Amino acid sequence: MDYYFTSDSHFNHSKIIEYSTRPFKTGEEMNEALISNWNNVVKNGDIVYHLGDFGFTSGKGDIVKDIKSILSRLNGSINLILGNHDCQNYNERVLKLFCSHTLLRDKTINGQRIIMCHYAMRTWPGQHKGSWQLYGHSHNNLPDDPNSFSIDVGVDCHNYTPINFERVMEIMSKKTYKPVETHRN
Repeated sequence: MDYYFTSDSHFNHSKIIEYSTRPFKTGEEMNEALISNWNNVVKNGDIVYHLGDFGFTSGKGDIVKDIKSILSRLNGSINLILGNHDCQNYNERVLKLFCSHTLLRDKTINGQRIIMCHYAMRTWPGQHKGSWQLYGHSHNNLPDDPNSFSIDVGVDCHNYTPINFERVMEIMSKKTYKPVETHRN
């Protein structure tokens, strides 16, 4: 079992191709590439944290059917950290399709505390003790801070593919933490 992180897939949202200059001609092409990339790395039994803006309706008006259709094609157990579009468009019937859903996730994986939120934070719980913050939302438009243990895990930053815990650890190992808090304990 491995842990994966991703964000901002925007399944069924063809306008995101233009907004984020994604290299796809159609929404269907984007969906198929995202699903293929996902399943090439995520295996059944793996745990995925999707940090928001998962997907939209295909335009036929049944958001539950559309999200269920995408989820049924993806490997892994998918936990949703709600993004702005999810909060606007998902009802309880959609949210029940995911293994879990929340606005913020505080999780320890292999001894590493990780704070997950759709939005980037300047400070977060346990930052002064080495916790990491994973986020999305910015579609690779927010410059990475080499002095902060935070990264954008969105698909636009990682070749339209979820990244695993080992890759996050590798990225974080190249950063130098500079405290912004005055907490001593």
